[in-house]
Amino acid sequence: MAATLRTTVNGMEFENPFLLASGPPGTNARVICRSFDLGWGGVVAKTISLDASKVINVSPRYAKLRDPVENKTIVGFENIELVSDRPFETWLEEFKQIKADYPNNILVASVMEEYDKQAWQEIIQRVQETGVDAFELNFSCPHGMPERKMGMAMGQNPDIAKKVCEWVMEVAEVPVWAKMTPNVANITEAPEACLNAGVDGISAINTILSVMGVNLKTLKPMPTVAGYSTPGGYSGQAVRPIALRQVMEITRAFPDTEVSGMGGISTGYDAAEFFLLGCSTVQVCTGAMLQGYEVISKLKAELLEVMNDHGCETIDDLKGKALEFFTTHTDLVERQAIAKAEKAATGRDDNWKGKIKDETDSLTSN
Repeated sequence: MAATLRTTVNGMEFENPFLLASGPPGTNARVICRSFDLGWGGVVAKTISLDASKVINVSPRYAKLRDPVENKTIVGFENIELVSDRPFETWLEEFKQIKADYPNNILVASVMEEYDKQAWQEIIQRVQETGVDAFELNFSCPHGMPERKMGMAMGQNPDIAKKVCEWVMEVAEVPVWAKMTPNVANITEAPEACLNAGVDGISAINTILSVMGVNLKTLKPMPTVAGYSTPGGYSGQAVRPIALRQVMEITRAFPDTEVSGMGGISTGYDAAEFFLLGCSTVQVCTGAMLQGYEVISKLKAELLEVMNDHGCETIDDLKGKALEFFTTHTDLVERQAIAKAEKAATGRDDNWKGKIKDETDSLTSN
């Protein structure tokens, strides 16, 4: 039987498990619809709030970390971009139109509000009426409005995150994912709090708080706006090892939870690693920004290649296959000692079984 990328997560049927992550790739209805036409399995729209007038973006707001040998190769990416600056009412109309035109495509609304029950319940209820398939709670944006306990500031406090999730789950009628910040000492604390409050899944990770660098000609940090800068969110290929480690810790701690993994995915092979560590879907943002929406064709083909190579018919056949091979350093030392002892034992006379040519070769050094 041929491998298929179709999968069902939290009752939602995805044509494939690749979603565009919340950010510039899902900044309005026009680009969201284009991504559906190109074959993305789902889109998490750019994060919205009730009052977009508070959101003022700056320019430039991106910076790239380039390979020191091959300058055209981008290994890291930083942004200081805020959530959507488009009016809330505009988003409501666009969500309705998107679902009318693409009823079978998965549209996830990313939402962020201050620590206020009325605001959170209002945004959930009003957006829900548009027909979106799910919500992603942005507890993870590393810059912008931390002084108002929004984004990362909320995700760094499990008690606050839990309370917000409780407010949301009182009114939510569709699946809810909570998006985690990597800027914490223990990546499992906030997910546990959110899951205890009843959310349906976890998204991880958002960008890593960073300073991209300092321009050695101007002596100013980058990206530079009117001579100044601020720490931003780091993404791209360089963050993938960090994302994989944190996702692994989440999926091992909560094996029955649906996890949407992200962080440095630019190929289908990258995505396969996240599935092998227990993810149900993956999200791509920087990879799409640097390669274009059309990269989805390559992502799907490469993931199918991995699945076919290992006889996997569905994503579930791939899911979590690598998790059992994580252990402690103490256990690694013990396993190494056992392996060395077994190897040494192969040369004993009692272990010869009659395949003299192969046994001779196994004991020959050249």
